[in-house]
Amino acid sequence: MSVDPKDLSEKDRDALLRWRLALGPAAEKTGACPSLHGLAGGAGAVGVGEGDLEELDDALSFVYGEKSANSAGSRPYIPKWLGALRSFFRDDVIALVQKDAIEKKGLTQLLFEPETLPFLDKNVELVTTLVSARGLIPDQAKDIARQIVREVVDDLRKKLESSVRTAVFGALKRNSTSPLPIARNMDWKRTIRQNLKGWDAERKRLIPERFYFWPNQRRHHEWDVTLVVDQSGSMAESVVYSSVMAAIFASLDVLRTSLVLFDTEVVDMTPMLADPVEVLFTAQLGGGTDINRAVAYAQANHVQRPEKTLFILITDLYEGGNAEELVARLRQLVDSRAKVLCLLALSDGGKPSYDHAMAEQLTALGIPCFGCTPRKLVDVVERVMRNQDLGPLLAADKEARHG
Repeated sequence: MSVDPKDLSEKDRDALLRWRLALGPAAEKTGACPSLHGLAGGAGAVGVGEGDLEELDDALSFVYGEKSANSAGSRPYIPKWLGALRSFFRDDVIALVQKDAIEKKGLTQLLFEPETLPFLDKNVELVTTLVSARGLIPDQAKDIARQIVREVVDDLRKKLESSVRTAVFGALKRNSTSPLPIARNMDWKRTIRQNLKGWDAERKRLIPERFYFWPNQRRHHEWDVTLVVDQSGSMAESVVYSSVMAAIFASLDVLRTSLVLFDTEVVDMTPMLADPVEVLFTAQLGGGTDINRAVAYAQANHVQRPEKTLFILITDLYEGGNAEELVARLRQLVDSRAKVLCLLALSDGGKPSYDHAMAEQLTALGIPCFGCTPRKLVDVVERVMRNQDLGPLLAADKEARHG
């Protein structure tokens, strides 16, 4: 027997409306739940007007209800559904619902339609979807898909490039002074610090005894940065961020940067570093993993002066190749005085899933193994190039995550 909403308190009515929306139209078929129209008085409790309840119900039912997303009749509804999501939910909720639509309802191909792509939230998750399933993108939608990927990549690069340049150039500044007293080379910080004793309190001015200058020239390729990145399906987001970071590193003349992607095969992306979008559309996300093979290739082709090499292995360490040989190769790199790091993930959130036993072996070799955000990687690179201990940085991060 259905409950009459008029007999319910406002609190109970609002709670029942939330349950009705969560369970979908099928809840009314039981006869125990009032109709959506009957509960419309509680619309404000879910943040919409009474006239919007039906549209909200349709938007949720499209993913979580009984409608078939693969039916022909569903196709024209997708753009409207995406528009409804934007009007009803926050960005993080929209991303979650879109993910559920792709996974639960098999909407991947439908979401690649030209009339649908412009409605999608442009984020890293969408880029990984477009890149990993690019074979499903219809010809008429390929240009739109590529443009979306470029917009996301350009936005990421814009957010990160300035901090990378500041960190790297700051770490590599010479401690010695320049023989050329040119104004643009003035080391203001050091000049002020070294001449504080010349402060004239009466006139409130600093009278320096000596001026300090940075060197006029930077040496090219002071460090080699080699990124070896796992492109198996679980590491898709890391591939996106790695491509962007590699492009930024490659734009700095003080660094010589290389990028190697791998699954069971190895692909050297170094010639394509100027355009991370091309790197992503060349990547083959998915497949198995042969970390040893990739490390062997990178060691042979990109490690020429180990003492000035930052070797960044980005993988969850689930080795499908020769694990013993992998550990031996990484030991060789450490013994050669290369700076070796293992990033278990390069992403903006989430706890990485990885092979703990392998991580313990690498840690015992002196190779730090940790999950990392792109911004944290900037700090890590700066500390390595300043020859500073990473321990305090990693310990502080671990405490922040668990404290």
